[in-house]
Amino acid sequence: MSSFIKRFVGILKALWLKSKGQLLSNMITVAIVTVIVKGVTFYKEIAIAEAYGISEVLDTFLIAILIPTFIQNVFINSYGSVFIPNYVSEKKDVLKAKRFQATSFIITSGITIVIIICTYLFIDYYLEILFPGNSNIYYSLIKKQLWIILPCIFLWGINSLIIGLLMVENEFLYSSLNAIFVPIVTVVLLLSCYSIFKELTLAYAMLIGSVFSSLYLIIVGFSKKIITIASPDFKSSNIKLLLKQIPAKMSSALIMGLTPIVDQYFSAQLATGAIAALNYGSKIPVVTLSLASVVIGNTLLPYFSKKAIDGNSQLYIYLKKILRTTFGAMSIVTIVLVIASKFIITLVFERGTFTATDTEQVYVIQQMYLLQLPFYLAAIIMNKYLTAINKNNFLVISSFVSLLLNIIFNYIFIKFFGIKGIALATALIYLSNSVLIFLYIIKINKRND
Repeated sequence: MSSFIKRFVGILKALWLKSKGQLLSNMITVAIVTVIVKGVTFYKEIAIAEAYGISEVLDTFLIAILIPTFIQNVFINSYGSVFIPNYVSEKKDVLKAKRFQATSFIITSGITIVIIICTYLFIDYYLEILFPGNSNIYYSLIKKQLWIILPCIFLWGINSLIIGLLMVENEFLYSSLNAIFVPIVTVVLLLSCYSIFKELTLAYAMLIGSVFSSLYLIIVGFSKKIITIASPDFKSSNIKLLLKQIPAKMSSALIMGLTPIVDQYFSAQLATGAIAALNYGSKIPVVTLSLASVVIGNTLLPYFSKKAIDGNSQLYIYLKKILRTTFGAMSIVTIVLVIASKFIITLVFERGTFTATDTEQVYVIQQMYLLQLPFYLAAIIMNKYLTAINKNNFLVISSFVSLLLNIIFNYIFIKFFGIKGIALATALIYLSNSVLIFLYIIKINKRND
């Protein structure tokens, strides 16, 4: 343990010297803000648990936000991540950078509007295929919430680009704070307006919070003079490279984004409340992963992108060091959280309509989800590395393999472990995904030597 700590401190010192403190100061900034945001988010989850427990109403909301969040992860975030390295390359010329911004905003707006229309037109087919056998009231409640949430897709698209611009300029404090609006609005509406909005409360909270988030980012972007738009240029070499990378990035995100849909499809075949149980069981792992991945992933992508301009050999050396340290640290965190799993669920969720019986089911689900932590984070780091050097094509293959394994593992494990088997399958998927990506990175760097 002492040797690991010494190596970890040594790597931090080396990174501090190499980046003149900028990278680590960015990580610290993001960590502090993210902890605050996650604290508010966690209080939001406690408020939701007290108000809804494991109920059918909560199931309908989780299904309603499944498509918008899937779209955000697959299309919006994919474009935003590919945007950063290519914008960094374009920044050398001020006019080109302005045109690149304008072109990107137009492309993002067009994509999100088309997606909103397609979602509106095909929602009935989606519900009938993936969630068959439910009542008309059940489907109606899902659609009512979805209509409220749909405009968020456009707002998220604009937000992703502004966040990318802020990160490139090392304005991580402002880019990180944007995530606090939705949980704050959710808590406020649950405590003061539930009698008005009733079963639509969570959907309205999502919409209102997203509007506040967009207004905040737009104001910050213009006040910091980071949003600087000129006439669009669709013939730019970096726009062309960006557009070439988008299909691979979106395809891999699309395939990996199917994982929660596949999980909810299998869980919907079980007893009422299974989706909600799976949701509660994933909360602690998701909070842990999002905290770590936001701190490391968001700061590394701009850093990798800037360093990639000078060549990839040093990036590969740095990547291996950070992977070793991160994997070791997250393994320790995983062990601690698995041991304390039941205590955490009891402390956080067991109140109101969330009973001790619910705790017995949820804490084991949580333990299974926790096993993915070191592998998931390693995959995030390697994903950022490949995105920074515009090598996204292999991610399609690794994602397809992961999706196939997800279906197979869910089918097998659900027979033996019930709802808990879905969580175990997820952990094994991220293990296989991280191994595949790592082997590919080794291969391309041997080829370059």
